[in-house]
Amino acid sequence: MGKMDEQIIVVKRDLLFGAGTSHDLTFQGTEKAPEKVEALEKRMAARYEVMRRGDAEENPAYKQPIPYAVLRRGTRFFTYKRLGGGGESRLHGRISLGVGGHMNRVDKAATFKEVLSDNLRRELGEELEIRNAGQPGLRMIGLINDDAAAVGRVHVGVLIVIDLPASAEITVREREKLEGKWMNQDELAAPEVYERLESWSVYALDALERRNL
Repeated sequence: MGKMDEQIIVVKRDLLFGAGTSHDLTFQGTEKAPEKVEALEKRMAARYEVMRRGDAEENPAYKQPIPYAVLRRGTRFFTYKRLGGGGESRLHGRISLGVGGHMNRVDKAATFKEVLSDNLRRELGEELEIRNAGQPGLRMIGLINDDAAAVGRVHVGVLIVIDLPASAEITVREREKLEGKWMNQDELAAPEVYERLESWSVYALDALERRNL
């Protein structure tokens, strides 16, 4: 089965955001208000379905929830640059602060959070080798929506922070596709880096700075 034939989790945009209703939660950028994040997560949990990825990528009537995890070790963040060896061609050469991917149905999961965490842990294991990290917790701190970008129009990010101990080490598995590097906030804010950050990474960095997390 090709990657575009994969069955992934999607949510109808209208059911997620409720645009035009008295419970409209549409936003652009990052949503961090706990009550709104909780309401949007409940809508995802109640309304998600599966769709062929190739169809979902071309249909902005649906949003694909993507767990987007920021890995932090002290004051440094793990970043990676997408090389030309595969993946989403629209993102080649860009620098990302988050690791994540499409979600598949998890039949034994009791809650949507389990579906989210199972998919995220699988994605982290596929893309990265994380050593000496123990069992770090996942903290969901908000949602990302970027309807101004072609990639963002069909996705919604679930922003998660994973704090790693000082002993943790990370390497990328597919070195022909990704190049990993630890950076602090000053390095990320440097113009030659900041202008190459993916839009979701800009939103994530802004959320982390303003929340002082």
